[in-house]
Amino acid sequence: MAEPILPASYPHTRTRLLLFVPSRRSPSETFIRANLSGLSGDVVAYFGDELPLRGEPLRLLYGLSILASKACHRLAMCLPEFLAEDWEHLGTWIPSQVAIRICRHERPDVVMAEFGFHAVRIMELVPATGLPLIVHFRGSDASARRYLQGLSRRYARLLLLATAVVVKSQPMRRAIQALAVRRPTPLPVLVSPSGADASLFWGAQPAMAAPLFVAVGRFVAKKGPLQSLEAFARAAAAVPAPLRLVMVGDGRLLPAARRLAMQLGIEERVTFAGGRSPEWIADCLRCARGFIQHSLPGPDGDQEGSPVSVMEAQLSGLPVVATRHAGIPEVVLDGETGLLVEEGDVDAMAKAIALLGSDPNLAGRLGAAGRQRCLEAFTTAHHHQQLGELISWCLAAGK
Repeated sequence: MAEPILPASYPHTRTRLLLFVPSRRSPSETFIRANLSGLSGDVVAYFGDELPLRGEPLRLLYGLSILASKACHRLAMCLPEFLAEDWEHLGTWIPSQVAIRICRHERPDVVMAEFGFHAVRIMELVPATGLPLIVHFRGSDASARRYLQGLSRRYARLLLLATAVVVKSQPMRRAIQALAVRRPTPLPVLVSPSGADASLFWGAQPAMAAPLFVAVGRFVAKKGPLQSLEAFARAAAAVPAPLRLVMVGDGRLLPAARRLAMQLGIEERVTFAGGRSPEWIADCLRCARGFIQHSLPGPDGDQEGSPVSVMEAQLSGLPVVATRHAGIPEVVLDGETGLLVEEGDVDAMAKAIALLGSDPNLAGRLGAAGRQRCLEAFTTAHHHQQLGELISWCLAAGK
């Protein structure tokens, strides 16, 4: 079956877009907030974790329906398969009925659901309203076994109903298309990394900076914070320059990372900055020699999409040392805009960090090339343009 080809360019039309999003509160979901502010047309969003008690009954109802859906899903996981399917169906039916009411109230032209695991909760609005549905997959929702196995039946139904899908990388595109086996026609898939904010991330001068490296991301397995620490420790021992590392973020592996830094004897060289604002991170990147991230699959198969922090670092003008994981090689060109190593190869990452730590001119050349590449293809403006074209395409395809 031939793969559908989305047009490279499609004329924008002003539309009313209704977004269904699992959470407003998560500090890591910067790309969700960027969509809300950057997409053209009229954009209205409903969040699954909001329970306003006054004046917004539909938003309250939607939040309650998501809580009910989660309860149904957890119960289904504890039941025999012949009973679990009924509870899975109920977990979709309840929020879908609320979503249908919301659609009739908001009167959107297009609906977009953020994350596949959230889209399955509202997918039955499609046959009820006839509205086009775009599903935006981000990473774990297209890779972690807890979703691919636990939601297998619902994903099959979702990809049958969806008008189009947005993914972050080519590996994610292949994974989603492999799930869309029940579609009678090919599934339209747009590969569009979320991009970085060009107005915020700029100004790094790695050729002139001290040998400071930065890592930004949640302290979870797929981000590889422990591997990054181990690689940095080996690099610091291999070069005379006084390398330093700032690690930005929080997460369940943070205590283990602190312990590892002490065991490796680098606690004086590493700063654990905790969660920080995008503005703080941008200022930190402007002072650095390079950016590191050792992404790799988590214990349950959870993988990156295309890490926003990698694009932010490149757009700032920093060389990136990272792994050949998920969408990273589509953004970082090995030897041109950064240095890539295999997943789990801590020694190779240490050598790459050491090379940049001892050769500021190389860091400057790679960083300048990375910034130019991101300016040409990986900004939030590029992402919003692509989403706008996809929305217009979906509207035209439905006529």
